[in-house]
Amino acid sequence: MGDKEKEGTEHAHVEHSLDAKEQPELLTLDEIMEKHKPNPWGRGYMKLYLMSALIFLCSTMNGYDGSLMGSINALPNYTKYYNLPEGGSVSTGIVFAIYQIGQMAGALFMWAADWRGRKMFIFIGVVGVCVGTIVNATAKTLDVFIFGRFLLSFFATFAGTASPLLLVELAPPQYRGTLAGMFNTLYYCGSILATSAVYGAHLHLADKGNLDWRLPLWLQMVCPGLVAIGIWFVPESPRWLIAMDRHAEAQAFIVEYHANGDASHPIVALEMQEMTRNLKEEGLTHWKDFFDLSVLVKSRSRRYRLMLNVAFSWFGQFSGNNVASYYLPMLLENVGVTDTNTQLLLNIIYALTGWIAATAGSRFHDIIGRRKMFMGSTAGMAICLAITAGTAAKFVQDGSTTASAASIAFIYIFGVVFAFAFTSMQPIYPGEVMSNDMRAKGMGVFQLTAGTAGFVNTFAAPVALRDIGYWFYVFFVFWDCFEFAFVYFFFVETKGRTLEELNEVFEARNPRKASLKIRKRRGEEAT
Repeated sequence: MGDKEKEGTEHAHVEHSLDAKEQPELLTLDEIMEKHKPNPWGRGYMKLYLMSALIFLCSTMNGYDGSLMGSINALPNYTKYYNLPEGGSVSTGIVFAIYQIGQMAGALFMWAADWRGRKMFIFIGVVGVCVGTIVNATAKTLDVFIFGRFLLSFFATFAGTASPLLLVELAPPQYRGTLAGMFNTLYYCGSILATSAVYGAHLHLADKGNLDWRLPLWLQMVCPGLVAIGIWFVPESPRWLIAMDRHAEAQAFIVEYHANGDASHPIVALEMQEMTRNLKEEGLTHWKDFFDLSVLVKSRSRRYRLMLNVAFSWFGQFSGNNVASYYLPMLLENVGVTDTNTQLLLNIIYALTGWIAATAGSRFHDIIGRRKMFMGSTAGMAICLAITAGTAAKFVQDGSTTASAASIAFIYIFGVVFAFAFTSMQPIYPGEVMSNDMRAKGMGVFQLTAGTAGFVNTFAAPVALRDIGYWFYVFFVFWDCFEFAFVYFFFVETKGRTLEELNEVFEARNPRKASLKIRKRRGEEAT
């Protein structure tokens, strides 16, 4: 062997030896958490929580709008100004449903979150929401008001979809369900702000012209305005940074925010190795690939992922929850509560109880697991709606005040049961089950599906409530039973795995069963 060849061989051997020494032991996330769990109250984690709280404000937009419209729809000044008759799909339904149409239109542009980054997409979204709010609050005709709602929902989709996308990728994997799941719980914060604003404005400004409903419309731009200012202080997704070949920035983020500044922590090596390898193989969506949807369906595992994304997106909007959110005053009127102030006050209480339940549920998803939470919730919702239907029927038949009170109580219990399991996971689970190269387009599919389900609900609900009354609850009883069966047979458990570790789950013959197996050290067969 020549000197140069020998030298090259020795150099390669030394390099290989160094790599072997420098290469950290390949541990699973469970093993790292068992032996080297980072301090969740460390400096890096506390900074991450603070920045995440800012992103959470994007979730208030949908909650604010849902309760705002449900509340001002009960105000005589609002309905008189736009000459809206009571009920009816053409009058009330289209004003509500245009929001879902805007969501579906906005979802078509989700690919840009891969192209220009999550932060930029959020910024464009919240600025657009502020513009839409101005159009809404100054609209002199119903047509302009409807256009403003379309504009508002179109841009709210940008921010509202890119935010959980960013949070899922920023969150430490062991707390992904809790931290990212907290995002959608702020839906109720927006709802509380809206219902409180309308309640207070109606109580004190009802005789001041249209201020009792105009003022709450103006307040809709407060939270997105704060996000527009603060989003530039939030780091970009490490996965997006790696895809843009900015590895040093991605590693610095993981060191600072997932390992509290400890560069030698094994979670740094685990996440960097998994993300780099996965993004090298799959990459992210580019603007030129926008119309190429084969990434969502080109293999069996990808079609399974897409099925879960679509199913949960639909379930999150079509379990009876949207009807209660948008039309709670109408539901209350059906069981004898006709006073406007009482309806508005009960709207506030509904949002508050939902927020408490959703916030608690976001933590339990990382303790109990997604599947068990979903199954328990769908079973509970079916029971609540069955009792609501029965008590509402009793009230309609003989005017029983006891039946009326029971019906209202179980509407609230239904809201709590739904919020505990579903609210925090609505935008998170559809993102978790997507691979890195599917996630942006998958979140677009999530918004399209959710928007379609919400459109059907909000457009049809006033007609159904008027024509069939409590039988509308009965329909959702059977639908929630179907959801329970679907979750049991098909949903995978995502708790306790990094987003990249979920790849092996979806490559299995039966992903549901694979997700429930106990994992051992890498290289060993799961039991």
